[in-house]
Amino acid sequence: MEWAALLLLPLCALLYLLGRWLLGLDGDLTLLWAEWRGKRPENELPDKVVWVTGASSGIGEELAYQLAKIGALIVLSARRENELERVKQKCLEISNLSSKDILILPLDLTDRSSHEAATKTVLQHFGRIDVLVNNGGRSQRSLFVDTKVEVYAAIMELNYLGTVSLTKRVLNHMVQREKGKIVTMSSVMGIMGAPLATGYCASKHALQGFFNSLRPELGEYPEIVITTICPGPVQSKIIHNVFTEDLSKSLENTGDQSHKMPTDRCVRLTLVSMVNDLKEAWISDHPYLAVCYLWQYAPTWAWWLMNKMGKIRIQNFKSGVDADISYSQKKKA
Repeated sequence: MEWAALLLLPLCALLYLLGRWLLGLDGDLTLLWAEWRGKRPENELPDKVVWVTGASSGIGEELAYQLAKIGALIVLSARRENELERVKQKCLEISNLSSKDILILPLDLTDRSSHEAATKTVLQHFGRIDVLVNNGGRSQRSLFVDTKVEVYAAIMELNYLGTVSLTKRVLNHMVQREKGKIVTMSSVMGIMGAPLATGYCASKHALQGFFNSLRPELGEYPEIVITTICPGPVQSKIIHNVFTEDLSKSLENTGDQSHKMPTDRCVRLTLVSMVNDLKEAWISDHPYLAVCYLWQYAPTWAWWLMNKMGKIRIQNFKSGVDADISYSQKKKA
């Protein structure tokens, strides 16, 4: 019995350390292995032409900065040209790029008739597109029973159809070259579901289904890689421009965002996913990362946990704090 007790103590200690390690993860195991042992963005992305949509703020803005430091050639797209100018100026300040290495290309994803001309503009300027990062989109904060159907149409038009349309134009070029990467910012909400985001979740599920179906269609082009990124809550400005129950209404209280994953960490893992040709990457702190695994391997438990988390999200939303803040974080606040 004494020997059994002596063996049990180190086993318990090992399990404890393993549990602490797992709780500290901020990405899926394949992604973190690639970060540790895989290709590095600094070696793979210099002189690559990377087109980033939604580049005027949040994840897209941080992508521009990290790509600039690495030495990639960048196309910055969003609706607000003045914000793109601001992002370009900072890119020039923090890198060795020249002005001609960064193309500002204002783009409205919902204006699908403009996407072919936009693609031609990029090709005229740089001669090729190595990577398209589909980052443009908006989130949602509203209950379904309060939300007009027009809001759902607008969400799908922007997040889904706009992305599909631009992808089609760029993919034609990549097929001609027989190489390229299409990286799409989905969400953990494209894997699971959550209250207050029924339309947003639907658009991200649509993107997951579309790109998972497109990937095998490109089997004869092994150097065209489709990567889907699924971030959890991130300290971006996406919450400031969410859809609400009415197209004319904005979110009154965005709440504190400091408890979410830092944007630079999310972007770093996105670049790691990109250069290592990962098909899908989960980038999130817990509990959302844990729920992703549960959704894959133990969906009944995932439903139970999401019901618990969903109640907290709705309570937070109605009380005016950020919907994603957890019970323990709310107590600290």
